Amino acid sequence: MLAKRIIPCLDIKNNKIVKGIKFKNHKIISENILSIVNRYMLEGADELVFYDILAYTENKLANKNLVYKISRILNIPFCVAGGIRSVEDANKILSNGADKISINSPAIDNPNLISLLANKFGKQCVVVGIDSFFNKKLNKYFVFKYTGDSKKIVNTNLYTYDWVKKVQELGAGEIVLNVINFDGLNLGYDIKQLKKIRKICRVPLIASSGAGSYKHFYDVFKNANVDGALAASVFHNKKIHIKKLKNFLFKKGIEVRL
Repeated sequence: MLAKRIIPCLDIKNNKIVKGIKFKNHKIISENILSIVNRYMLEGADELVFYDILAYTENKLANKNLVYKISRILNIPFCVAGGIRSVEDANKILSNGADKISINSPAIDNPNLISLLANKFGKQCVVVGIDSFFNKKLNKYFVFKYTGDSKKIVNTNLYTYDWVKKVQELGAGEIVLNVINFDGLNLGYDIKQLKKIRKICRVPLIASSGAGSYKHFYDVFKNANVDGALAASVFHNKKIHIKKLKNFLFKKGIEVRL
């Protein structure tokens, strides 16, 4: 059995780390990105994810220079998202030190991009991020796009469940499920949705949105059987220390890399 992954996430806006609630009202967390990256590596993070949240809606590519600087510090896998809309874009990010590239809105606008990237770089290199929103009236989960900019966010009317199936068929090697309703609230992951998605997800599934305590990580690994748990604010504000979190999980019987 593969060890469960603990993954800090950097939401980057104008070359600063930011964090919002339900993908809105982003506040600056830090301008010293490299020191935070170094801290996460020293604490024992299994991977680092970098999201340039405005790149796609502003028709730009994630900052290659910043990607390069981060990659020079890291000795763990590094995944980058932001404005990757072609094989050429992906190649630029990978050649600047990323190990994996992640696409979200670009995959919705051009689903064939998933296959193009998987064929060129290998499935293991291609992550698809999915921003899922629970509509209480309809009792359904829908996929949203352009979520990095609250003024441009759009409901695609795609059912999350169907999109998870589709991206796997197209060649996604990993899926990160972000849950808009839970984002930034620190009340726990959306176990109910993750359990449902886990049943149809044959590739690694990463839970995102909602972590607020050590127990929340245990709950999502134990009850939803995800492969990794991604979080931002609880790591940024030092509420949770990655090494202590791994020791906690290990004592609870969850296999992690110590």
